[in-house]
Amino acid sequence: MNAEVSRIGDLLLPARREFLRDAGLGFGALALASLLGEESRANTSGGTATQLLPHHPPKAKRVIWLFMTGAPSQVDTWDYKPELQARSGQPLPGADSQVGFFQTSGKCLASPFQWAQHGHSGTWVSDLFPHLAKHVDDMCFIHSMHLRANNHAPAAMELMCGFNRPGMPSMGAWLDYGLGSMNRDLPSFVVMHERKPRGDDQIWSAGFLPKSHQALAIDARRPVAIDNLALRQGHSLASQRAELDLLASLNAEHAQARPTQADLAARISSFELAYRMQTAAPEAIDLAQESKLTHELYGTEDPKCKVFAKQCLTARRLLERGVRFIQIFAGKNTAGDGAVDDVPWDGHNDIETNHRECGLATDRPAAALLADLKARGMLDDTLVIWGGEFGRTSDSQGGKGRDHNPGGFTIWMAGGGVKPGYHYGATDPFGYKAVENKVHVNDLHATLLHLLGLDHEHLTYRHNGRNFRLTDVGGQVIHDVIA
Repeated sequence: MNAEVSRIGDLLLPARREFLRDAGLGFGALALASLLGEESRANTSGGTATQLLPHHPPKAKRVIWLFMTGAPSQVDTWDYKPELQARSGQPLPGADSQVGFFQTSGKCLASPFQWAQHGHSGTWVSDLFPHLAKHVDDMCFIHSMHLRANNHAPAAMELMCGFNRPGMPSMGAWLDYGLGSMNRDLPSFVVMHERKPRGDDQIWSAGFLPKSHQALAIDARRPVAIDNLALRQGHSLASQRAELDLLASLNAEHAQARPTQADLAARISSFELAYRMQTAAPEAIDLAQESKLTHELYGTEDPKCKVFAKQCLTARRLLERGVRFIQIFAGKNTAGDGAVDDVPWDGHNDIETNHRECGLATDRPAAALLADLKARGMLDDTLVIWGGEFGRTSDSQGGKGRDHNPGGFTIWMAGGGVKPGYHYGATDPFGYKAVENKVHVNDLHATLLHLLGLDHEHLTYRHNGRNFRLTDVGGQVIHDVIA
């Protein structure tokens, strides 16, 4: 960055004279537009946006992924197993000490939660989710998810990027690359977290894609949600626009001699987006504009769930304004001992205490988000996803806990063109491994891209001599879950 500043400084005086003589301050913006190849078009969210045509008509326009960091147990949330309940303490058939991250007992551990059927679909739900249970008829469950990695960081990368190693683009970055923005004044890809999960920035990385597709990450612990939105003292938007036009002109001249440096174009684009966000973002994230009834619905003043509630409400406001892809990495205030936990659903020691607290932190806001989107007519073309990076073992760890289990777990989706009240795939009678209609991460990504109008085999980017895609060399669209 210092080298770039130095180069700009060397160019500044002669370039400024030539710039002012030949074109005036407006030329910088035109040069920037030419460099980036923008094709602006009007959109209903405000401003103008650079949108690309999908491969086929989409069922979903936008996505919000409620990422349950730390991995909730499928057999304690959405995958009821009477056999596991009946045989608690007995040997688990097929128990494998290599499945988890630590050593487990090999003995069945019954769910400590109460279960009941809900909705017209008769979906079994544990009592962790009294609010979400009211919405099961809008949900489409996949009970047969599986992946390779059995630890948090690589599993989260695999789930979000299709690969369990760093440096690969995440789904949000691929969507921005493939579909562009619906509102040029706000980022297309936003991440919210209370504390960075294991794997942190790599989970939402743009990887080898141009850095203009990188997520805006909002940390709930910071007193100011987004840095540097306020104008510098003594400056106006007009004066800042003039400065930015000059900088754009110099950068464009610099870039013309370096046409292969994609990161430079991305940096110029980020300057422009940052400027536009100074007027659009403060209004978008201002929760004071919401009614008292809405705040009560989400639970923004409830100490058990207020962080996640504010994130969900902020996300709804961003979705309304054209942000295409939002991920909320769910956290909780403490790990039960006063310490902040970066993997809150990680119930190694006591699944009941751990999951009870996490349920209280996420259930009410997530249910409010579904209800709010539906009431506003947005759920039909908004895809909501709920799930963690893997599941948990059906046998016990330390007597009352459960270890990591990538062999079988549940996610659910709602809205956005998926079948409501539908269940796909299954684990074995103990909830240990996916056995029916198994769904790999590549299949999930292929399906999500399809819902958004993209053919996963044709969404590619040339890097290091080969074409890469989110689904690597696999992936099948799960047409059975599509309405």
